[in-house]
Amino acid sequence: MVLTKTVLNAAPSPAYICPTARTCSYLGQAAVDLQMDPNILRMLEQPRKVITVSIPVQLDNGEVQVLAGHRVQHCDVLGPYKGGIRYHPGVTLEEVSSLAMLMTWKCALLGIPYGGAKGGIAIDPAQYSVRELERITRRYTSELIKDIGPAIDIPAPDVGTSEREMAWMMDTYSMNKGYAVPGVVTGKPLSIGGSKGRKLATGRGVMIVVREALAERGQSFKDVTVAIQGFGKVGNATAYLMYEEGAKILAVSDVSGGLFDSNGLDIPALMDYAARNRGSLAGFMGAQRISNEELLTLPCDVLVPAALEDQITEDNCDRIQAKIVAEAANGPVTLVADQMLHHRGVMVLPDILANAGGVVVSYLEWVQGQSYVFWDEDRVNREMEGLMVKAYQRVSENARKMSVPMRRAAYMLGVGRVAEALSDRGLYP
Repeated sequence: MVLTKTVLNAAPSPAYICPTARTCSYLGQAAVDLQMDPNILRMLEQPRKVITVSIPVQLDNGEVQVLAGHRVQHCDVLGPYKGGIRYHPGVTLEEVSSLAMLMTWKCALLGIPYGGAKGGIAIDPAQYSVRELERITRRYTSELIKDIGPAIDIPAPDVGTSEREMAWMMDTYSMNKGYAVPGVVTGKPLSIGGSKGRKLATGRGVMIVVREALAERGQSFKDVTVAIQGFGKVGNATAYLMYEEGAKILAVSDVSGGLFDSNGLDIPALMDYAARNRGSLAGFMGAQRISNEELLTLPCDVLVPAALEDQITEDNCDRIQAKIVAEAANGPVTLVADQMLHHRGVMVLPDILANAGGVVVSYLEWVQGQSYVFWDEDRVNREMEGLMVKAYQRVSENARKMSVPMRRAAYMLGVGRVAEALSDRGLYP
């Protein structure tokens, strides 16, 4: 057995802005709006537990690589922790901490009895074989065995992971417990307790929130044009569902670049091509090629950033021509850009609302698993739609009443519910 060097997270660039600082700035604004007790704010600014584990993994060639795995548990005052597991080269402890806090507000906003968590490993899954990924996932799960569980912390898929990794996590946890524990993760395959409707859930949530925003303006999807940055699990589902509702999808993109058609793209054909091309749009010949940067600034009614964070910044937000920006990704609009878009009259549907469909159906999967009663897809979709519509209505009403942007209104509701719960429960000991 040959030992190789430990793989560490890359050092941030000089222009790097800590994502936790941005998330805390939203919390700070909500605290001012809510006139929050400073003692409650101090508790919410810090995660309850930060876990970093060493993951030695034997590669197929016999070498051993040592990875660092993170899991941050922000707040469980409303219920067990909930959040995804991300495999991406850009994973850092700061990013995971920020996303865990966002998940706390998201669950509270939707009225789901969960707290926020997030986990990840800084790897590119494409650089590892399936057998290597399985060993990484199982060792990571083993290292977290005392910190996860159906009543403690319930992981789910995120960027770079899928139902496959969740099946490995569920099996590893169950083997350590000595019996099957399907509730330890969500986003599992149907064969081991997954929920119908999960695959399209986040995209469906984005579609529902945009639909409600359009309806308030007297519009429907048949009246609008849409550009979607990102054609992964979320962007793919969002494009398909909006296309089915009658929207004209002008452009989509992935890491290989973008595709544009002024007459509207054939989304089913694109999905079929991507499925046959390992998920990539590279080489598709049925549309004009554009860059990801050009996609963001196209003339359109609705822009959906569904890739990674910090895609719309102060450098390009003045060129955004969409009337509605729906944050299907986490943090795709920077703090300064968000303020600039608001001053220009662009509605930004914040991530803690727009992309909450995934955690809603994760919650419904958990409920089904705990009761051992499983629903058909129509019921799952109805239950999810009801929660998403109610959440949108609460945020929209609060935004009008307080004369604030949708993001600020959403944070006031989500943060306010957690703060109220902390105050009611009190401080132990």
